[in-house]
Amino acid sequence: MDDETTVKLLTAAATDEVLVAAAKRGDRPAFEELWERYSSSTFRLVYRITNNRGDAEDVVQDAWMKAYVHLQRFNGEAKFSTWLTRIAINSALMILRRKRAHPENAMEFADGESWQKWEIADQSRDIEKLYEEHCRAERLRQAISCLRPSLRSVVEIYHFNDISVHETASIAGISIAAAKSRLLRARAILRRALI
Repeated sequence: MDDETTVKLLTAAATDEVLVAAAKRGDRPAFEELWERYSSSTFRLVYRITNNRGDAEDVVQDAWMKAYVHLQRFNGEAKFSTWLTRIAINSALMILRRKRAHPENAMEFADGESWQKWEIADQSRDIEKLYEEHCRAERLRQAISCLRPSLRSVVEIYHFNDISVHETASIAGISIAAAKSRLLRARAILRRALI
């Protein structure tokens, strides 16, 4: 095994804490490993917030740039993934605010860039039931996308990451009470929208 392969194997086996410490010392492969671990999940999260692939790509790039530039300030009180998620959410919300302030710059085209999940239908299941389930899921997704960004981000963090309210609050950078309140408010709005 050559030195480069050994470094890659050691880097891949390292904990986030070890990688962050190495990246702070200027170890580029350590930061690249953090990118490998979290870039996809960061993209999925911000895509659900922005509902636009181009914006999500911009947010991910911005979040990772900020993480790189401010890595020395990361003190390890939270997990690296939590810190990065908070940066990404703030960047996504900033883009949404900018679009709201300048709507003429916010034109989007429904040209099939949204992610679609294709599944092969199980022949043992009723096609009509599958279609109903798909329609319900689509209505829910649309209803979530219509929520205010502050409510939408909390709902998406909580449900799509399958984490506790405490972790949701930490990632969103809000109090536990605020996270609970936003989740309750969002559920009430979604319930009314889906009835």
